[in-house]
Amino acid sequence: MSSASEILVIILSIFLALFLILGIALLMYLIKLTKQIREVTKTAEHTMSSIDTVVSGAAKVVLPIFMAEMISKLVNKFKKEKGEK
Repeated sequence: MSSASEILVIILSIFLALFLILGIALLMYLIKLTKQIREVTKTAEHTMSSIDTVVSGAAKVVLPIFMAEMISKLVNKFKKEKGEK
């Protein structure tokens, strides 16, 4: 082999080693990031489940109140119409 080709092989092997190390570091970072995303997803899922429980409980209370208010308005309107005639 000539000296030029030997130098080229050395330079290419150095770049290959650098890219290999960079690829391994990037892969480790992506694995860490994936674990963090999984934890955030679990936390968000738990929070949404808690919010769903609160909202369904509030709906059970608010719906009868709303219905009573609507019936009260209809009764008052009916009384006013009947009183005017």
